[in-house]
Amino acid sequence: MGFAKEFKEFAVKGNVIDLAVAVVLGGAFGAIITAFTEGLIMPLISMIVGKASFADMTTVINGTEFPYGRLLQAIIDFILIAFVLFLIIRGVNRMKRRKEAPVAAAPPEYTLQEKLLMEIRDSLRK
Repeated sequence: MGFAKEFKEFAVKGNVIDLAVAVVLGGAFGAIITAFTEGLIMPLISMIVGKASFADMTTVINGTEFPYGRLLQAIIDFILIAFVLFLIIRGVNRMKRRKEAPVAAAPPEYTLQEKLLMEIRDSLRK
């Protein structure tokens, strides 16, 4: 099998395409979460802390400035994304469990011969 044919087979598989779509959607979702934290959550935290902007929160140690506000914002973004993904995966797993729930098996249909044999067996027991 040639290299080009093997690569084409790999690239056209459903899993690779699904993964590409997931990466694009994940990037868009990350942008939504970042906008949410920058527009709503960080201003609330800034009001509580008393700083004008959360991203401006810094500390100076030995003349070196450490902008810890950006790190805290990235951590909050990560926690929100992880929480939403947890909820989505939890919902998908619940739907799978419901779908895979064992259906009560219908009692087997017996042939006429089997029914007669069962009647004979039951009468012999008596």
